[in-house]
Amino acid sequence: MVAQLFKNQHPKTNQHKKASILRRMQVQARVGLSRSTIYDRIQAGTFPSPIRLGGARAVGWIEDEVDEWLATQIHKCRKA
Repeated sequence: MVAQLFKNQHPKTNQHKKASILRRMQVQARVGLSRSTIYDRIQAGTFPSPIRLGGARAVGWIEDEVDEWLATQIHKCRKA
């Protein structure tokens, strides 16, 4: 999947897709988790890791990875 992001292609359709980056506040709003919970889950390996955007502290999340995580959470909830 990483290689396909660099090629700017959607992994399933092989069509070109622009990779979108979400900043922390956008991620929090989208998933409904607090900052500390997001970072706790990253440490536990249960939430997508951010990527560095340059500079010392600027990070962002790949939108497709966050959306996939959300879809997985919904599926788990509905399946139970």
